Amino acid sequence: MNEWLKPSIKKHWRGLLFAGLLSFMAILCASGLLFTSGYLISKAALRPENILMIYVPIVGVRTFGTFRAVFNYAGRLASHNTILKILSEMRTHLYEKLERSALFIQSKYKTGDILSVLSEDIEHLQDLFLRTVLPGGIALIIYALWITMLGLFDLGFACFMALYLLLLLLIFPIASLIWMRKRHRIISQSRHRLYVQLTDAVLGSADWMMSGRQERFLEKYEQLEGESRSAEHSLHSFRKWRDFAAQLIVGLCVVLLVLWSGRLAHEGRIDPTLIAAFALVVFTVAEALVPLSEAVERLPHYERALNRLNRIETPQAQTTEIRTDGNWKVAAEKITIDICHVSFRYAKNVDWSVHDVSLKLPQGTKLAVIGRSGAGKSTLAHLIYGTLVPEKGTVTLNGTPAHQIGSDRSKQISVLSQNPHLFDTSVLNNLSLGCPEATMDEIVNAAKQVELDALIEQLPQGYHTQMHEAGSIFSGGEQERLALARILLRKTPIVILDEPTVGLDPITERTLLKKIFDTLEGRTLIWITHHLTGTEKMDQVIFMDNGKVHMQGRHDQLFSQSARYRSLYELDVPLYLRQAIEKQNR
Repeated sequence: MNEWLKPSIKKHWRGLLFAGLLSFMAILCASGLLFTSGYLISKAALRPENILMIYVPIVGVRTFGTFRAVFNYAGRLASHNTILKILSEMRTHLYEKLERSALFIQSKYKTGDILSVLSEDIEHLQDLFLRTVLPGGIALIIYALWITMLGLFDLGFACFMALYLLLLLLIFPIASLIWMRKRHRIISQSRHRLYVQLTDAVLGSADWMMSGRQERFLEKYEQLEGESRSAEHSLHSFRKWRDFAAQLIVGLCVVLLVLWSGRLAHEGRIDPTLIAAFALVVFTVAEALVPLSEAVERLPHYERALNRLNRIETPQAQTTEIRTDGNWKVAAEKITIDICHVSFRYAKNVDWSVHDVSLKLPQGTKLAVIGRSGAGKSTLAHLIYGTLVPEKGTVTLNGTPAHQIGSDRSKQISVLSQNPHLFDTSVLNNLSLGCPEATMDEIVNAAKQVELDALIEQLPQGYHTQMHEAGSIFSGGEQERLALARILLRKTPIVILDEPTVGLDPITERTLLKKIFDTLEGRTLIWITHHLTGTEKMDQVIFMDNGKVHMQGRHDQLFSQSARYRSLYELDVPLYLRQAIEKQNR
């Protein structure tokens, strides 16, 4: 609540209040329209001697009818404008949380989980304001005004009507909330499972079809869909019966008002022409009170949406700047990374993911971090990036703890991952993502450095050619080079290479690595890899296992001094590549 709603409410309370006021005025105009219409019908039925006796009510009907539409439209415009601003800020906040964890978010959460949050939870928080907060506030005000107006004529009947309308204001909403809580939980869970299942179907369609288990997969999907459909049918049935009961209450309320106003007219306390006016106004009051049950029943859904959003954990970092040459700067040109006896584990009473690791990386150092899956390579990268806080020891950038750099981290460190995402927009937009302020000449120069300019210029519309979904017009190696061009545009002094060559054939892998090392010359490179191809280009090589550094040194030192390293290198690097490397070195 504090993180997702309060900042937005505090910032946009004027817009929300203005939208509520316009919607309230629309309902007042609707009440005036029906009240005046009832009076006009009754007055016209008496056949007044002078047309002026009904001319004023006619003007009133037209005025209220016109302004009802005006206020209704203006209220919707104001509310949606404010809510869309709040929604945009929530999405931005969510993206910032995900971006801070870009190195490990994919390993921590399922794609379907994130898809569920992006497509459903954020959207439903929009309904919190549009369908619950604003209607609820307006309903309370209309209820109070209606009871006050009745009290001016008959205090006893006003008290009776106040208790009677509590059925719509309080009893029905509470009953709906209690009954719907379980149903909403079932529907939310079933939809979430469908998101996850559908994501698996799309991303893994080739695998489950080749395994011959597509029928079993479809059966499971249909079962989940059936459960979701059954829960939604039960929900719709309850709503129909609840709305039917609410309309019966409204109908009985009309009868009671006709009897009450008729008695007052008979006693001479009100004009008989007001009987129809009072009866018709009830429909406007009901228009505000009846939807309240549906507004309140959504509260559990909002609560679960907020809980899911809050469960997307990212380290809370304090924003600071990096010290260089005695001055504080937002972006330092030269950064020394100092890792001093660092240890980290993800939970108490479990093995260390990184244990007593010490490194010092001056600006421009090329470090290869090698090891099997689970050896601690990625955790070490997270510690350097600042998304994890060491349990022991320190990781500093020019003396500043990495986890305290905050939002300026992206100006210091870039990440080239094994699956860079290319958006379904133009090649130009995908390249400029690295630096939105980059000029066309700078973008073209970056494309030339990664040797993509000739390929891009051959496309139907050159740099303005659409990428299609996930950048399908480019091969895997070309996609990595495009992501590399983004990093060139960002000009960060530190680059983390998170296994960017996984899935590429050896020749393409070596070509891409050479291009990476050449174009990023002068920057600090931290290369996370399973393979040893390219380690001969690195200044330092460390081999990690069970969170500890078991081997450390230059490639040639390790190759000549460590039989284990030499064996791993010969197994991993094909003979023809080793021969080519030796020939090149000679």
